[in-house]
Amino acid sequence: MVRNILAVFAGIIVGSICIWGVETLNHFLHPFPKGTRPDNMGDLRNYVETLPFLGKFMVIVGYALGAVVSGFIATKVSKTEKPNLAIICGIIFLCFTLYNMSVLPTPIWFWILGVLVWILVLAGYKLALSKK
Repeated sequence: MVRNILAVFAGIIVGSICIWGVETLNHFLHPFPKGTRPDNMGDLRNYVETLPFLGKFMVIVGYALGAVVSGFIATKVSKTEKPNLAIICGIIFLCFTLYNMSVLPTPIWFWILGVLVWILVLAGYKLALSKK
C-alpha cells in the first residue's frame, strides 16, 4: 500500500518536472512581453490569449511527455502489472489541466487535446512493463 502511494507521488513529481521543462523551453521560445507578471492572472490570461499556435501546442507536448513519464514511473516504482496507479496519475493531472483550461483562455482544440493527452499514461504503463 505504501509503495503504491509513493508510486503515485513519484509519477506526479517526475511528470510535473517534465511538464515544467517543456514549458520552460516554451517560455524561452515565446517569452512573456515586457512588463508582464506571470503571477498576475490578468497578465497571464493576456499572454496565453496572444500566444501563437506553436506556443499553445508546446503545452500539449509537455502534457504528453508528462503523461508518458508519469505512467512509466508510477508503474516502475509500484512493481505492479495493473494500470491502476498510472490511471490515478492521469486523473490527477487531468484535474489540474481542467482547472488551468477553465481559468485561462484556451481554444477548443486545446480542450480536446488537453483532455485526451492524459490517456498517454497508459503508454507509459505499457512501456514500463516492456522494460523489465
